[in-house]
Amino acid sequence: MSSTSPPPTLADRIALCTATLGPVGRCPLAPGTAGSAVAVLAAPLLFLPLSTPGRLLVLAVLFVLGAMAATRAERLLSRKDPGPVVIDEVLGQWIALMPLSAADPWGMAAAFVLFRILDMTKPPPIRQSERWLPHGYGIMIDDVLAGVVAALILMLVR
Repeated sequence: MSSTSPPPTLADRIALCTATLGPVGRCPLAPGTAGSAVAVLAAPLLFLPLSTPGRLLVLAVLFVLGAMAATRAERLLSRKDPGPVVIDEVLGQWIALMPLSAADPWGMAAAFVLFRILDMTKPPPIRQSERWLPHGYGIMIDDVLAGVVAALILMLVR
């Protein structure tokens, strides 16, 4: 933010904290990987115990709220798809975990690795999807696709 910008509002601070997962997005090395790791660590408590409809509801809410927070973070940080925004990694990582019925350490590790490879390399159409939707929704959608592909690979391997 420039020095001439008004001070951030409470809503700005909440959106930025949501988009960056607090300090996680400010990790100096590989904030996206840190965001994915936090998602995997939180999944046994916050995501995997849910029923399939419950998981789908959480993912839908996370997509919308994450996109809204990421949109505001872009404005506050004055950058398109800023590196500290890692809420998209939570969404994509949890999608990659969808095939698991419980907190299986090997399955969770496989989902983590698959998602990170796809998120970092962004094979077609994952990279192109960033332009399908505006602002924070574009930030979120490529991780949705990376998560879906990782989940499909995990299902095939299992």
